[in-house]
Formats: sequence, C-alpha cells, structure tokens
Amino acid sequence: MAHPPVTADLHARRDAIRAGSTTAARLLAEARDAARDPAARGTWLDDRFDALLAAPAPSPALPLAGLPVSVKDLFDEAGFVTRAGSVALDDAAPATQDAPAVARLKAAGGVVAGRTNMTEFAFSGVGVNPHHGTPANPADANVPRIPGGSSSGAAVSVATGAAVIGLGSDTGGSIRIPAALCGIVGFKNTARLTPAAGAFPLSTTLDTVCAMTRSVRDAILAHEILAARTVTRATAPLAGYRLAVVTTVMLDDLEPAVASAFEAAVRALRDAGAQVREIPLPEIADLGRIQSTGGFSAAESYALHRPLLARAGDRYDPRVRARIERGAGMKAWEYIELHEARRAWIAHVQRALAGFDAVLSPTVPLQAPAIAAVAPGAERDEAFFRVNALLLRNPSVVNMLDGCALSLPCHRAGELPVGLMLWHGALRDDTLLNIGLQAEAVLAKRPAHP
Repeated sequence: MAHPPVTADLHARRDAIRAGSTTAARLLAEARDAARDPAARGTWLDDRFDALLAAPAPSPALPLAGLPVSVKDLFDEAGFVTRAGSVALDDAAPATQDAPAVARLKAAGGVVAGRTNMTEFAFSGVGVNPHHGTPANPADANVPRIPGGSSSGAAVSVATGAAVIGLGSDTGGSIRIPAALCGIVGFKNTARLTPAAGAFPLSTTLDTVCAMTRSVRDAILAHEILAARTVTRATAPLAGYRLAVVTTVMLDDLEPAVASAFEAAVRALRDAGAQVREIPLPEIADLGRIQSTGGFSAAESYALHRPLLARAGDRYDPRVRARIERGAGMKAWEYIELHEARRAWIAHVQRALAGFDAVLSPTVPLQAPAIAAVAPGAERDEAFFRVNALLLRNPSVVNMLDGCALSLPCHRAGELPVGLMLWHGALRDDTLLNIGLQAEAVLAKRPAHP
C-alpha cells in the first residue's frame, strides 16, 4: 500500500498506518503543513500539531489510529475556554472537562489538532467571522469564497486534509452547508443519538452534534464513535430503495450549476436502478407560517444570551446580535404553540414520506459566493442576509423534522462544489448512510468536467 496523499480519507490513512507503509507521525506532519498553509488562514483558532508530534501516538489498533481531528470552538475541552467564535467570552473560565463528543473522539484514538473557527455563536450559515477572519473555501484557489457555516473552520480543516474528522454542530444546516460548499461529506444524525452536553447551545430544540469527513464510510465511523452505536449495514442494491424528489420549495431558485448537477445526480441514481419519484410534499410551504412569530433559535438563544448581551453586547458581531435579539419579542404562548405546531407538522410529513427510504434535494441552492460580497459591513448586510436565508432554506427543513440528513458532493471534478442531500425523519440514520455509500459510488464513476 502506497503512502496516502494528505487529501485521502480517514480509512485510507488508517489502513496505510496499519499496513506499515506510513506512520501516524508522518501523516500528522503533513496535516500540520496543510493547516499552516497561508491558504488555510483563519481556519484554526489554536494549533497543537507540534505538541502532538512530540507525544506518543495512540495505538494504530484504535479506530482513529492517532489521526488528527478538529474541534469546533463550540465544544468544551478541559483547560480551554469555549468562546463559540466570539470575543464576548474571552474572560470566561476554561472548561473543567471535555464534552462527551470530544472525549469519545479521543478515546477512539483521535488526536485533537486544535479548535476551529466558526460563525459567532453558530448563528449563520454563511461562515464569516468579524473577530477571527473568515476561512477561504479551498475549492477555489483564485477567488476567496465563503466556506459556509456555522462550522466553517471544521469544513476547511477536512477539505484541506488537516483533519480526518471535523467535529461540529448542526442547528439549521451548520454541518451540511459547509460540507456542500467545500465539496466534502456532512452527516446530520437524528439529534437524540449524540450527546449535546458540553456544547455551547444555539437552540436546545434543534441543535445536533455531528461531523464532516471526506467520505461516507468515514461519516459512518465518525457517527459510530460520536453516538457510541454501531450502524447496521445493509446489502440491498440501490434498486431496492424508493427515493423521493420533493418539488415544493426545495427546487426553487436554484443556480443553473446547482440545478444541472442535481439533475445529473438524480439521473445517475435512476440509471443505477434506484426508484425515484417526484412528490410535492406541500407541508414544506407551511414552515413559514408555523414560524411566523419567530423560530426556536432566536427565542432559545435570547434566553441564554440575555445576561451576556447586557454585559458585553457591544462585542458581538452586529449581525448575530440582531438575530438573537429578535427572540426578545416572542411571547410564552407563542413559543408553546410553536412546539405544538412542530409536532403536528412532523406527523404530517412522516405520513407523506412513509413509502420512501430517503428524499433527494440539493443541499443548498447556490454555489459558494465570494467572501467580498458578504463580508462584515453594513453596506453588505442585505446581500449577507439574502445568502444566509438561501443557504439555510433546504437544510433547516430536516432540523424542524427532527430528522437526519447526509450531504455528499454531486458536482463533477473541476467544477465548484454542489451538495446532494439525502434526508428523512428521525432514526432513519442507518438507511440514509447505506444509501449514501451506494450513491457516492455511483457519482464517483462519472467523468470529470471537460
């Protein structure tokens, strides 16, 4: 087995270590070089590669075999301050213990290479940060483009090869959006399967602890570690699955490149034997009405941030502060009715999807725009909020459904990334991952863009 490139997936790197064709130390040194490349500026809030190289490597028999993982600045690590991408928490006390998600990655033989940048308090899908800079999307070496958020640094750490797993969170798409824009894999599991303890909350109703990887097989391993469970593998061929394409809202306002890539991906899956059927699912159009008095994220984040806003509100990103403060206007009865409406909506959608194994949608309707178009500045607020709304539109449906979803690349090599989202309701995780393995293989067979 040859020495794998720095962009190889976790399995390929681990297999090479176990075969004796490389060492964890050599792979860690290459990951360090990728992390310190000037093109990765703004990705890491701290860098521990040198300390890791000086320490004994974990056993190669462990699932992660001493390979580097990144931790979004949302998660507690013993001895480190959890700032959630903000400067308003600079004076907070260091955490006294690791969040369960971090502890599980370490126990599996992962080494934490550092904390990654993020949208402040995880409240945006764009990925810009006025305090620590915005990591540039590695998919385009010529134009600095947004990485997506809120798990921006986590995505870039994986896309550049500096980490094999990017630990993050997903409240309305914060794993799947950056995965789609950066051309990697993002899996949002059913929220209840992974512990959220030790993660700075955005919405206690919608938050999900999950990760980004370079392949679906890596996503399965990362999920098994984070959820402390084994994914049930299926041997059914792709022809054994019934897939839906939802036409209401999810296909609206697609950029031409996204529409083309999505249609080609669906066609390839159909040609490979999958049973694909278009359905309207009009319930998706009801979400605007259901959330008309305000959403969970604004109400629940405002309840959490109120004391900090009073003390250090001037240190917040103004765009984030404005979104949090919208929660101040929600009344208790409106919040209770929102929960009740969500439960009824979930029941309707589950009935409509009962005959399908997964739903296919574009993860987001656009490719990554230039950072310059949405960078901090009041004169770009309109563009920022328009892009943010578009990025969150499709992924957030799954969070409201309390469901699970997998985003995997569906563009051809040589094109800007486009994500294909496979999704369904709660506890359909294993079926989605099994379909995802086959879909990934089908899409990989297509020729590169001419």
